[in-house]
Amino acid sequence: MIEKKVWFITGAGRGMGVDIAKAALAAGYAVVAAGRNPERVAEVLGESDQLLVVKLDITDPAEAEAAVRAAVERFGQIDVLVNNAGNFIAGFFEEITPEQFRWQIETNLFGPLNVTRAVLPVMRRQRSGLVLTISSTAGLIGQEFCTAYAASKFGLEGWIESLTPEVAPFGIRTMVVEPGFFRTDLLTPESTDYAEGSVGDYAERTRQTVAAWNGMNGQQGGDPAKLAAALVRLAGQEQPPLRWVAGADAVEGVERKANELLAQVDAHRGLSSSLALDGA
Repeated sequence: MIEKKVWFITGAGRGMGVDIAKAALAAGYAVVAAGRNPERVAEVLGESDQLLVVKLDITDPAEAEAAVRAAVERFGQIDVLVNNAGNFIAGFFEEITPEQFRWQIETNLFGPLNVTRAVLPVMRRQRSGLVLTISSTAGLIGQEFCTAYAASKFGLEGWIESLTPEVAPFGIRTMVVEPGFFRTDLLTPESTDYAEGSVGDYAERTRQTVAAWNGMNGQQGGDPAKLAAALVRLAGQEQPPLRWVAGADAVEGVERKANELLAQVDAHRGLSSSLALDGA
């Protein structure tokens, strides 16, 4: 076991993963940087005695196991797992093929499950660790054109919330992050796949939505380097937050959703509370 903490970061070759890896290294941590293209990961992160680059397709459980073994062989432990890797399949539900929808769930939900399943035995042996999972405001707030993506992120939220009490007795904590719009690669062709238009009723709305998102790409207000530095700071706390809503736009959206939920509960409170068996 080494004295400094070891971060295991998925999707470390592009987007937010690069910033998180750089921030962890700058803070003095050892980093296992995982990606489907290890050559790209090594290129963007450079060389360091405290850096191990491993190949990892998160949809492959065998690769997850191998990457974790390599991390433990090199550093002896894993203290922080960052489930960051993912993709984005966008489009109206009727135009997203079943295969595309399954692939979205396979990547954004089952991918983190695969990696976490491989890491948890290490953390249980240590009786310590943090599972830090990058979700999205789409994990709390649904919107049109995002049915597959929101389904994957809503699933991620429910899984982490339920996992938390299961692993807490072993000294393992969880933290889920809901970023708003940050200037990352999410809306680039490398990260976003659009459903092919097949239903005429959606054609004009699709054109408008894709044009708006293309115009937003590279113009998002959030700074991913600041986000990464904040994540490192929060992860270093004795009690990291169970949830962290990241970005002013995310805070506004989540507050609005929370108020809507409370209003929906209150609107039918009497009826909802009248459903018990008579005499119960």
